[in-house]
Amino acid sequence: MVCPECSEAIIRLLRQPKHNPGMRTLLPAFPPTDSLRPIPAEVPDPYKQDFIEACAVLSLSPKASAALSRRDLQAILRDKAGVKQKDLFDQIEEVIASGKLPSHIADGLHAVRNIGNFAAHEIKSKITGAIVEVEPGEAEWNLDVLESLFDFYFVEPTKAAKRKAELNKKLKEAGKPEIP
Repeated sequence: MVCPECSEAIIRLLRQPKHNPGMRTLLPAFPPTDSLRPIPAEVPDPYKQDFIEACAVLSLSPKASAALSRRDLQAILRDKAGVKQKDLFDQIEEVIASGKLPSHIADGLHAVRNIGNFAAHEIKSKITGAIVEVEPGEAEWNLDVLESLFDFYFVEPTKAAKRKAELNKKLKEAGKPEIP
């Protein structure tokens, strides 16, 4: 099959037990279904593609997923929040200082950066000396934060613009002044 969203392959395996040939089951083989997340239509590329890829590799490599999430975060902050700083830490500080993001989203931004850093750089524990790995739950947290950013920067503004346009149409028909 082909995914109607991203046009990538969907592979299913037919399982037919020898002891019961009449009992056939289709099992998902690719992409891993445990990591698929719906993405709102309002989210454009390249943010959408990086998110889809981060979801697709989540169960195979939380490290790769976290690195892609970090990249997506930086692109959103640069393109949608309009940050001017070059370093991601400073970009996050800039957007938090602006006060434009709700606190529940702002609180997760440094988590995405730190988890992404564990993925992109060999960071050793000061206690054990072992390389700090990205855990699946951490990579999922990154995806949760990105979904919140998608909602804030793409979904809600689109909904608000649609509502405003509908109201202005109604006001115009009633001979009333439109809202700016």
